[in-house]
Amino acid sequence: MKILRVLLAVLLFCLLTVFTQIGGVVYLLSISLHSAIRNRVSNKYYRRSLNFVAFIILYCFTTLVVVPPVARLFGRVPLPISKAGNLRPLNRLTCLLNRNYVRPQLKQAALDVADKMSQQYPGSVVNYLDGCFPFFNGFPLFPHLSHNDGKKLDLAFFYIDNKTHTATSKAPSPIGYGVSEEPRAGEVNTTQFCQEKGYWQYSFLTKLVPQGDKQNYTFDSLKTKTLVNLFAVQPAIHKIFIEPHLKTRLGLTTVKIRFHGCRAVRHDDHIHVQL
Repeated sequence: MKILRVLLAVLLFCLLTVFTQIGGVVYLLSISLHSAIRNRVSNKYYRRSLNFVAFIILYCFTTLVVVPPVARLFGRVPLPISKAGNLRPLNRLTCLLNRNYVRPQLKQAALDVADKMSQQYPGSVVNYLDGCFPFFNGFPLFPHLSHNDGKKLDLAFFYIDNKTHTATSKAPSPIGYGVSEEPRAGEVNTTQFCQEKGYWQYSFLTKLVPQGDKQNYTFDSLKTKTLVNLFAVQPAIHKIFIEPHLKTRLGLTTVKIRFHGCRAVRHDDHIHVQL
């Protein structure tokens, strides 16, 4: 049993590190509190609950208070967490998992674009998805291949709510990924091409993310095109990834748009920008 507990602890440490970067270290720190809790609480179920609560409190404190100033030493800053501004996380879980860190230049570019979108379309909100972790170049942000240096940021498309026929800040996917704007007849089908070449991962998120809410939204091509073009004119932005069929459909002509390659995942559910 002791070996099993050790193996479970190692597995938990690895999973927390992979998905949050800091969670494994916080878990080790929280273990130091277990003996104090054990000395004061005899009921094992109550004790386990307190151990879990202690980890959650320590993790939230570390994420919200400790990590942001330390991340600046690594040249990264957090994107806004509040839902009050023009640039927001589509899902606050992104921030809780420390996936909202970027270089200061990228944050400023995103804030500038969000402000311009709000000026052109009053009330518009730019929803960001994954940025990078706060520490260390080369540390992978699962499942991304390149979000490992603070220079990359994903953004959600704009949509129209089919029930109200008005613009909405929501999206058909709760995480922003996995609900795609499929190629139409006659358009370049990069998804099919990549899958035929054996790149099974290219569309794997569409199989994991529920598609039931897709019928409630319509892709807002005009605002999404404006979003891409506003990023394209930002001097700090050097590359933009969006699926080739959407580049053609939206009439995007900027030379900053590149094809991300079949080793990545499809980009007809989000926009990728990078320094």
